[in-house]
Amino acid sequence: MNVRMLGAISAIALSTGFSTTASAAECGSFSIAEMNWASAEMMANVDAIILEAGYGCDVTLVQGANLTIFASMNERGQPHVAPELWPNSVQIPLDAAKAEGRMLALNDGPITGLGEGWWVTPDFHAEYPELDTVEKLVQRPDLFPHPEDPSMGAFHSCPSGWVCQMINANLFRALGMDELGWRLIDPGSAAGLDASMARAAERGEPWFGYYWSPTAMIGRYDMVLLPFEAEWAGDDNWFNCIMLPMDECVDPQPSAWSMPEVETVVTTRFLEIGGPAIDYFRSRKFPSETINALLVYMNEFQATGEDAAYHFLLNHEDVWTRWVPADVADRVRAAL
Repeated sequence: MNVRMLGAISAIALSTGFSTTASAAECGSFSIAEMNWASAEMMANVDAIILEAGYGCDVTLVQGANLTIFASMNERGQPHVAPELWPNSVQIPLDAAKAEGRMLALNDGPITGLGEGWWVTPDFHAEYPELDTVEKLVQRPDLFPHPEDPSMGAFHSCPSGWVCQMINANLFRALGMDELGWRLIDPGSAAGLDASMARAAERGEPWFGYYWSPTAMIGRYDMVLLPFEAEWAGDDNWFNCIMLPMDECVDPQPSAWSMPEVETVVTTRFLEIGGPAIDYFRSRKFPSETINALLVYMNEFQATGEDAAYHFLLNHEDVWTRWVPADVADRVRAAL
């Protein structure tokens, strides 16, 4: 793993001076995971800048992927903090680590407004505001003509091999979409899925399919997530049918999409050395629309996570100043 020290920021912070409520002595040295996707890179750098410049912490950023970072935290106790950990890929060992006292979630909602499910373009939503749920929209396959057979409706699913490909296929069956005149489109790749959405949005054409937020694509095109009228149909239906291959899901039931979860997870050692950083992590929440906008910025300007962090701190004071006391906010501003 690569390790990068933010020494320059720390030097600025220490030269600024601290009140007795957030002195350097209160915040120790610890490491933060800089996960290898854009939003996590940005979040880790925001955390490092605020904690070093505002609180006088000594922060090391540790780069890695979701699974490798979790394994290191679980087995070695480092890094001490994972700002954006997605539990669904490590749920069983994470639950065990929490139960056995090695790790805990300081914040079970560091990103608000997460969305995974079925989306339409904003132009379509504005033209057909009455089709405001999935169940209403699937009655109108004629509005989404399939490129190879315009008499059928086109639903853009995930590439083969993705878990969401099985989920989409089973919800497709649960809603009787085949009988209503729909056909699933396999985009072939993530790039193919992005291209289909971009082409439709830029041409003002209808598009209906799967995606998730926060992402640059949702932010760039202001896509609209449609709710399901069906309520959550239970864990058994979802985990033992909807998420499985179709031959293992005999009778899928209509269901709202499983709510995505993300947590800020720390090792128990962090509780001994984090000082005021503990309350900081508990209080900070990134709105998904802000994350989406930052992902668009990173994509368009090939910006790094550190670049995006400074862009966020300079342009979204209305968000981050709510997380920290006024004197901390003043020190962060002075360091930017």
